[in-house]
Amino acid sequence: MSAQPDHAPVTTYAPAPGAPAELLAQLRADKRASAWVPAFEREWAAALEESRRTFSLGGLYAVVQDWQGRLASAPAVDAFVASGCDDGDFIDMAELRGRRRRR
Repeated sequence: MSAQPDHAPVTTYAPAPGAPAELLAQLRADKRASAWVPAFEREWAAALEESRRTFSLGGLYAVVQDWQGRLASAPAVDAFVASGCDDGDFIDMAELRGRRRRR
């Protein structure tokens, strides 16, 4: 018999207790702080409210994990943009679907 209830989702990721505060400090130090800090705070507040209703930390963990990923990938995105690579030849899937329907 398990000590956890059947309905409790198993979370595979649990950040350290101080991770949200450390993440927010990193976001505030980033050049995108004016956009990223308010977005993080909105997502965190929504996840916190959900956590209060559901008694689950999964939403809070997901917000931390998502923002850690964004922060970690930011230098690669900056390097790509700075390289001047032309990404204009991408395939617009919506346009492609529209062409198929018209046939």
